[in-house]
Amino acid sequence: MTAFAPALDFVERHSPRFTAMSDQIWNLAELRYEEFASAQLHIDMLEAAGFRITRGVADIPTAFVAEAGSGGPVIGILGEYDALSGLSQEAGVMTCTPSSEIANGNGHGCGHHLLGTAAHLAAAAVKDHLERTGRSGTVRFYGCPAEEGGSGKTFMARAGLFDDLDAALSWHPGVHNGVFSGETLANIQAYFRFRGKASHAASSPHLGRSALDAVELMNVGVNYMREHMLPDARVHYAVTNTGGLSPNVVQANAEVLYLVRAPRNSQAAELFERVKNVAQGAALMTDCQIEVVFDKACSNLVQNSVLNQLVHKHLQAIGAPAFNADEMALAAEFQKQTLTPEDIEGAGRSLGQAWRAPKPLFDHIDPYTPGSERKLHGSTDVGDVSWITPTAQCFTACYAFGTPFHSWQLVSQGKSSLAHKGMLLAAKTLAASAIELFNQPNLLSQAKAELLERRAGRPYACPIPDDVVLPFRR
Repeated sequence: MTAFAPALDFVERHSPRFTAMSDQIWNLAELRYEEFASAQLHIDMLEAAGFRITRGVADIPTAFVAEAGSGGPVIGILGEYDALSGLSQEAGVMTCTPSSEIANGNGHGCGHHLLGTAAHLAAAAVKDHLERTGRSGTVRFYGCPAEEGGSGKTFMARAGLFDDLDAALSWHPGVHNGVFSGETLANIQAYFRFRGKASHAASSPHLGRSALDAVELMNVGVNYMREHMLPDARVHYAVTNTGGLSPNVVQANAEVLYLVRAPRNSQAAELFERVKNVAQGAALMTDCQIEVVFDKACSNLVQNSVLNQLVHKHLQAIGAPAFNADEMALAAEFQKQTLTPEDIEGAGRSLGQAWRAPKPLFDHIDPYTPGSERKLHGSTDVGDVSWITPTAQCFTACYAFGTPFHSWQLVSQGKSSLAHKGMLLAAKTLAASAIELFNQPNLLSQAKAELLERRAGRPYACPIPDDVVLPFRR
């Protein structure tokens, strides 16, 4: 690791400032497309470090690109900073307790306060390397909003922001250290808005047409589809408007939000059409009108074993964080007081060593074998980037083993030294991997060839149609 020692030292020297930054963003806990303060915090620090900033990219106020260096190759490092609604939580507390620091009710239940900060720190270390060595090349930090339910990167991809990248790197906070080798699902999200006719529910129900009935019939119809979908497909819904609080009024308006997932974009699109047909049937049955509002979509993730092996090599060389006895005890207490045996077993099922002998904290690097990709039933808008340019990600252990994503337990641990140590491992891994790509351009050629092979002649087609406007502009 001699060639990468200065970059790793850069990360260590700057770690206190970036640890504080991650805590600031934890405190802000801003939702999709509302991350104004979080994005500005990143921009201010990047600008002070000498990055060239392009604000408001893809017509998104909270998206930006920070660039340093010149010429090729061009390596992108992806950052996120959005939170989740309803997950406000006191830091370090082992009961579900809303935070006294955060007034908006949100919480970083997926660790994006760490994700963006480590990516930012890695980009700064790479910039330092390019300047110190005089090597040609450009590093870009992408400030990507709205990963949670907004597909910010997909809108950015539609705008062509990743088209000239030679490779992209990212990571995600988790409960283990290893390459992100799973294949995620493509998805489509849309609102189904039914409009009926109000009437007195007792004296003249025959004159009314219930939009809420239409929503309920749609949900029943979609639930009957589940036996006849691909096994790996998923359909979720939330009723977002029930038509009011008065049962003696026939509800004239009601709305349901659907999220449709499938292994490939084409399969998600096909399933979405079937869901729309069910909605049309529900509208016909209730004599209501229906409006379908396409909200967002993202593509399935295309793995790249060339880049995965590179990231895995650097994870192994750097090694897992050295957790001390107090940190191990804290994680063990989180497991004992807040997690179930099923949580811990579920986290380790695909991690052989961890499943056989689970520890409170994952303290090694999970093996990686090319071609061993498994199916993950979640989705990420990193998938769209992976169709455009070779892309790799890793996980690092930031939380007690078994902690579920999108949970108050994860939020509670988000400002702990466990989280900070995992964040710094990610920053070092991303920086070292990016630097090797600058030093070994043949790896980029191999990665690009693999991407073409995996795409099998299929070009990237953005799953969000050109006429769909950004959610916050509707």
